Amino acid sequence: MTDHLQDKLDHLPTQPGVYLHKDAEGTVLYVGKAKNLRSRVRSYFHKSRPKSGRISILVKKIADVSVIVTDTEAEALILENNLIKKHQPRYNVNLKDDKTYPYICIKNERFPRVFPTRTVRQDGSTYFGPYTDVKTMRLMLDTIRSTFKLRTCSLKLNPEPIEAGTYDVCLQYHINNCKGPCEGLQSEEDYNATIDRVERLLNGKTKGLVDDLQEQMVQLAADMEYEAAADMRDRIKALKKFSRRQKIVSQDFDDRDLFALEVDEENDVACTAMFKVREGKVIGRQHKYIKSVTEHEPGGLLQSFVERYYAEANFFPDEVLLSHDLPAPEPLEELLRERKGRIVPVKRPQRGEKASLMRMVGANARLLVDEWKLQEYKRQQARVPHAVQALRDDLRMDKLPRRIECFDISHLGGTGTVASCVVFTDGTPRKSDYRTYKIRSAEGRPDDFKAMREVIQRRYRRIKEENGPWPDLVVIDGGKGQLSSAVASLKATEAFDQVRVIGLAKRLEEVYRPGDSDPLFIAKDSAALQLLQRVRDEAHRFAVQYQRKRRKKTTLTNELETITGIGPKTAQTLIRHFGSVQRVKEADADAIADLVGPAKAQKVADYFSSTADQE
Repeated sequence: MTDHLQDKLDHLPTQPGVYLHKDAEGTVLYVGKAKNLRSRVRSYFHKSRPKSGRISILVKKIADVSVIVTDTEAEALILENNLIKKHQPRYNVNLKDDKTYPYICIKNERFPRVFPTRTVRQDGSTYFGPYTDVKTMRLMLDTIRSTFKLRTCSLKLNPEPIEAGTYDVCLQYHINNCKGPCEGLQSEEDYNATIDRVERLLNGKTKGLVDDLQEQMVQLAADMEYEAAADMRDRIKALKKFSRRQKIVSQDFDDRDLFALEVDEENDVACTAMFKVREGKVIGRQHKYIKSVTEHEPGGLLQSFVERYYAEANFFPDEVLLSHDLPAPEPLEELLRERKGRIVPVKRPQRGEKASLMRMVGANARLLVDEWKLQEYKRQQARVPHAVQALRDDLRMDKLPRRIECFDISHLGGTGTVASCVVFTDGTPRKSDYRTYKIRSAEGRPDDFKAMREVIQRRYRRIKEENGPWPDLVVIDGGKGQLSSAVASLKATEAFDQVRVIGLAKRLEEVYRPGDSDPLFIAKDSAALQLLQRVRDEAHRFAVQYQRKRRKKTTLTNELETITGIGPKTAQTLIRHFGSVQRVKEADADAIADLVGPAKAQKVADYFSSTADQE
């Protein structure tokens, strides 16, 4: 820790606020809030405090700390949310939408327009959403337009041009979809009262809104304004029709927000789902995905989502229900109390109707995780080369052969028999997974079948012991005989049901499958066959390379073994240390003696001395 950082830590305030961890270049690494800034920030650097891998890496990178003091924890929560959005710190929980969802905007202007948008601007406008179900949003907009008859034009309706008669009413006025504020036919006071009703509808307050409109309808009828009363009746019908489309989930008609979290550790992803319940009906939902979740507690992930939601919300419910307990609920509870004007319970229901509601939200979160996995699978499929997809089709496989392993045997007249295994993933060589094998069972005589049985058995016995990774397709360089040998070994190791195996004969590039008497026809110019040929040729190259390397090493070693008193072990020791026979010949006698002893060093020196005399 630098003196500068230690000095910062020694002089931190004890008030609530927000802290920003920065690296040596001034980049913001993490933004957090605290009830006591001094205690919270200093806790990161306590050696006794257990840390996750993520936090340990963060602490190593911290070179500076900035703090902003606030009056309350609620203010710190809002400021934290704004700073996270501004700086996008790497080590904060990263909440991501699957896509950009639309909002309904009430524009901050005279005679406000109401319209859908996918861009939220800090211009004083009011935004409702986001709406994950676009059909529901469009239905709500249609209901608003047919019921409240708001303007849709983009004219700047300032008092001066209206009074001067600058504007003329458009078609929307003539078809009774607008009341003509541009010509002063609707007052600003009446228009704003209509906007208040729109906000009530968007907040799910349909029951009270219908009651108010019914009172107005009765009054209009009493005043013998029958046409206006009929118009009001039609509006009420539209609102009731819209209300009936909303799912009733509670009979107590309270306003609730329900938050559930579902974590998929295998794919390192989580989904937070939120349902808005107004007057006992679900009026909307939204969700966000969180990546890299393995080092986070579920409660902490859910808290990040809930806090960020209410930091930007314009409506606060009577109650908040959660699927997990929050590690530090106090700032959220304080924010809700300040915005609502009274205590808003934040709790995790365990039984009864509320627990049943939470199970419904949790089930939706699980469905959303499954949807993400399906979309991710489709994205991966889209990245798979055409040749791999064509190979799946030509071999009639159930799944893509994304990992292919190919085997080849190489020897010189039955001596120095070796085998190679090369691996291709998505049609590309994966050289870190290549393997070579010295064949013991076929030494001394050419027997490719026995060599193939040995290498397949050794390879897949080990993969079975280590539980993978299993290939999607095994390619044998050879025809029916080599393929039969490979199949026998796969069955012996109980691996035959784990993989698909084929043989590729060199002469006519014929593809054989186990149990088929005739080869499988694949067009000679197809991408699938070309991929198999590339894999086969790479296995052959790798096997030949290894066989030559071993033969060269053996030849060098054998020359030393011709020296009387120098055995294979001593010869290998000398070659490993000096690298070649020539370097042994040029080496200092003392260096050789240190390695194999004075007596053997003398024999080596005498041998090279005699060969030099013969030259």
